[in-house]
Amino acid sequence: MATDSGRGNPIGATEGLKEQAPPAVSNETKAQVASTDATHAAGQDAGATTGAPPKVKTEKELEKERKKAEKDAKFKAKLAEKAAKAAAAPAASKNKEKKAKAEKKEEEAIPEYVEDTPKGEKKRLKPLEDPHFKAYHPEAVESAWYDWWEQEGFFKPEFTADGKVKPAGKFVIAHPPPNVTGALHLGHALGDSLQDIMIRWNRMLGKTTLWIPGCDHAGISTQSVVENMLWRREGKTRHDLGREDFVDKVWTWKGEYHDKINAALRKMGGSFDWSREAFTMDANLSAAVAETFVRLFEEGTIYRANRLVNWSSRLTTALSNLEVINKELTGRTLLEVPGYEKKIEFGVLIHFKYQIEGTDEYLEVATTRIETMLGDSGIAVHPDDPRYTHLVGKKAVHPIIEGRLMPIVADTYVDKEFGTGAVKLTPAHDPNDFNLGQKHGLEFINILTDDGNINENGGKYQGQKRFDVRYAIQEELKQLGLYVDKKDNAMTIPLCERSKDVIEPLLKPQWYMSMRSMADDAVAAVKDGRIKIKPESSERSFYAWMANINDWCISRQLWWGHRCPVYLAKVEGEKSDSLDNKRWFAGKNREEAEAKAKAALPGKTFTLEQDEDVLDTWFSSGLWPFSTLGWPNKTQDLQELYPTSVLETGWDILFFWIARMVMLGIKLTGQVPFTEVYCHSLVRDSEGRKMSKSLGNVIDPLDAIAGIKLEDLHAKLRTGNLHPSEVAKAEKYQKVAFPDGLPRNGADSLRFTMAALTSTSGDVNFDVKVMTGWRKFCNKIWQASKYVLGNLPADFVPAKEATVGVTLAEKWILHKLNNAAKEINTALAARDFQQATGIVYQYILNFLCDVYIENSKSIIRDGTPEEAASAVQTLYTVLEGALTMIHPFTPFLTEELWQRLPRRPEDKTRSIMLASYPVYDAKFDDPKSEAAYELVLGCSRGARSLMSEYAQKEESKSKPPVSMLRCRSRPLTRTEVIIQSHDATSHQTINDQVASIKTLSGKGVTGIDIIASDAARPAGCVAFPVASSASVYLHVKGRVDLDAEVEKAKKRLDKARANIDKQHKVLNDPIYKEKVAEAVQKLDKQKLVDLESEARSFEDTIKQFEQLKLE
Repeated sequence: MATDSGRGNPIGATEGLKEQAPPAVSNETKAQVASTDATHAAGQDAGATTGAPPKVKTEKELEKERKKAEKDAKFKAKLAEKAAKAAAAPAASKNKEKKAKAEKKEEEAIPEYVEDTPKGEKKRLKPLEDPHFKAYHPEAVESAWYDWWEQEGFFKPEFTADGKVKPAGKFVIAHPPPNVTGALHLGHALGDSLQDIMIRWNRMLGKTTLWIPGCDHAGISTQSVVENMLWRREGKTRHDLGREDFVDKVWTWKGEYHDKINAALRKMGGSFDWSREAFTMDANLSAAVAETFVRLFEEGTIYRANRLVNWSSRLTTALSNLEVINKELTGRTLLEVPGYEKKIEFGVLIHFKYQIEGTDEYLEVATTRIETMLGDSGIAVHPDDPRYTHLVGKKAVHPIIEGRLMPIVADTYVDKEFGTGAVKLTPAHDPNDFNLGQKHGLEFINILTDDGNINENGGKYQGQKRFDVRYAIQEELKQLGLYVDKKDNAMTIPLCERSKDVIEPLLKPQWYMSMRSMADDAVAAVKDGRIKIKPESSERSFYAWMANINDWCISRQLWWGHRCPVYLAKVEGEKSDSLDNKRWFAGKNREEAEAKAKAALPGKTFTLEQDEDVLDTWFSSGLWPFSTLGWPNKTQDLQELYPTSVLETGWDILFFWIARMVMLGIKLTGQVPFTEVYCHSLVRDSEGRKMSKSLGNVIDPLDAIAGIKLEDLHAKLRTGNLHPSEVAKAEKYQKVAFPDGLPRNGADSLRFTMAALTSTSGDVNFDVKVMTGWRKFCNKIWQASKYVLGNLPADFVPAKEATVGVTLAEKWILHKLNNAAKEINTALAARDFQQATGIVYQYILNFLCDVYIENSKSIIRDGTPEEAASAVQTLYTVLEGALTMIHPFTPFLTEELWQRLPRRPEDKTRSIMLASYPVYDAKFDDPKSEAAYELVLGCSRGARSLMSEYAQKEESKSKPPVSMLRCRSRPLTRTEVIIQSHDATSHQTINDQVASIKTLSGKGVTGIDIIASDAARPAGCVAFPVASSASVYLHVKGRVDLDAEVEKAKKRLDKARANIDKQHKVLNDPIYKEKVAEAVQKLDKQKLVDLESEARSFEDTIKQFEQLKLE
């Protein structure tokens, strides 16, 4: 394959032409975003937006608990106050309803967004006054960018001038190819989101990156889907069409869904190099399949054998054990079986008798599959069972198949204590009987046709369905007096994963691959660290699978797939034996096979017939990491980009696919196919149920992105392959779960949701409401960016590189950005996506929006010119850092906003995806400033908490000038707070930062009074401790009922102590310690710490109020 270099500038490039400048921000917009606190991420209001997603837990637990207390206090207030508030509540509720309706109406009033950028060109940015850009509207934000990215070649790997990977290294993912069976689902969205996050992150770190797209032909799955479609729409089977026409139908299906899959991947923002797209049945990969089969056949690793296989009568093909679902039954159960109108009985043990030849004696046996007695060829007993020793060597008479005599054999395999101690043997239809049949030379009698009917060996039952015969034989045995009894029997029923038909063990010649040696090599690669599997539970599963591996049945009796590249030589005048491996010749084409046959059969006349079977889907999928890079040819891609870096996929195909790629990769290339395996969890619905079309809880990622009406969700069900009864069931669920359909949330919200839900333990429970919450977070980023853009002067030029700020607030936010960069890089390297989203969320919302943006207003407004200019530069830097940090998660939103920011001098980077990712920089590491500003935040947090708990709304809202804030001589108003420092450093910091403290304390605080550490505790006040550095006081005596507050705190303390006891029991449970994941245990231990801290705070509150009662 040709090696293409991306056309974008190298990461960190400082030269090149500057492209389209962002449109100017009008003075009107600047004024609006600077003054509208409620809508533009300003201060504490920004963090309290209704319906916003929950904040990442920080050290603010105490504040949260105190906020909860506000509600309780309202219920404990005086009767008059309660009546007034009760009267006001409906009005407030109505106002809120009106506001929500107005917002909805305004959103609905916005016409559908129409993109005017020509396809493939850089997006024409519209002014922020445009109705589609006043707030975050994903359909407008996400438009046009992808076509430009793809057109410019930004997704292609960048190499050095001599064709080598860049000095920073390489990062390559071969995308797990979706099956062309249908549209993508949320499981795909989860994996694709995580993979693109890793790809974009590594690209921004300066590495040569490649994400290879492609699809899997999915033999049995796709053939099954098309057959169902054909039957439902046309009433035809594949046999009605014939092989060639049916395969043409499948290719048509493949073309339709291949295009749909690729469109969805583009819509989700996947940064694939589409010039390297692959399909498991395209020419290159088909050549790799043929090469593999021929090599392994020639060395004897692939061989032909006649063994029992898992046979699907519905699909008429053999299946691997991994394609079989084992359904547990506790007793008699009626199950639906495809092809039968009535349910069939399972979970019973039927006893009947065989007569001993030439005697009046009978031998009782039992079976769960009475129809298989038509294939019985012997009976086994234990050699030490005195009941039957006299019968060993004799024969039993088959009562239905005339002339069949069945030898009675002795074998220690038989459990003489189970059942009657005699076992009927059906060697052609039971794995255990197969082994005994071989051992004792019994006849192997197959009684089934490929489609599950009784064949000629079933006597008068020939041509009848096997489960109809199940009932007919019982009736005949009763008439013959040979029927004994029927009892409930717990058992396992094997079902075809695709068709849900009952699997039958059937004797069939198949192609097998020897696995033991390859499995040992794969295990060694994991144990010696060449491959790392995460999480550890998946690694343990890998070892368990490999320890119990069997040879792999690689042939399938299908029409869709890679036909086995092997030919049977039929020699003229000789009997043809398809089990003779020496008469089979493998070749990449007929000519090659024929040349091998001539060399092996000199002087003989023969014809070659290619095997009709196709290869198991996982055979070609197992070659994916290296066949997509050009193998077996020696390409530049294979040389530079193999092994790939990460294989990210669901744990449920750990053995289906991952293990086979490892085994085949080492076998065929001598190298591991990837150096890391990351297994994500399964996606379930909000109630924790597995997603299933028949349940109606499957969500198409495109519907989650663009939104969809309920009636359209119903319509999609009706046009699918579901049975009408399942459609009705699914529609019922959708009406309950999605009464208004799905809202439009955008691709970025979906991606961030998936990452935020991903942990190293447990499945992912997807809730549309959570996704909508993250959409609001995207809007928070949008509004914060608008604020910054609105505060950049018209002639603003950012510094050539980020500089340390002048004010304490700047040093703090730059330190927080630096810390966040350090932590998120660590989290992403560890594949802790949930932690990574928490880090960037906390930085943007809690630090940037809630604190620095709010504080920057007063700096820009009231600070010196130097401070104001520095604050603006810092605003630019911290927003730039926020956008680049979150870009891998939300590529569309960040590109739209980043393109509106001015570039630093000499920075000609064309796209945010080519910008440098934030990394730790020692010059911004400033723990001293962090501690000082944390004190400022702690004081403001204390003031807000106390005001929220105890201040009264009717009190004065006058705002004295800053010059009066330190005035000790004036009378203390009832809305002032008092701050007492406990050491000289804290006292100095509080004095210096009093304006910031007041700004961050909220509008209710009209004044701040600072007292020294040696001053007496203010009388009549309740305290809020700020660590060991300071205390914040608010005068409450005479304002609240002290006795009532004590009682309230005692009740809360009792509840907290009860929760502590409960948590102790959980943590001390031996089963919990053994079974629960370490990460979950860590969270539960932290929960205990939080509960204990909560209890101490209530104890302190009680002490404070008791003390106030004495003053």
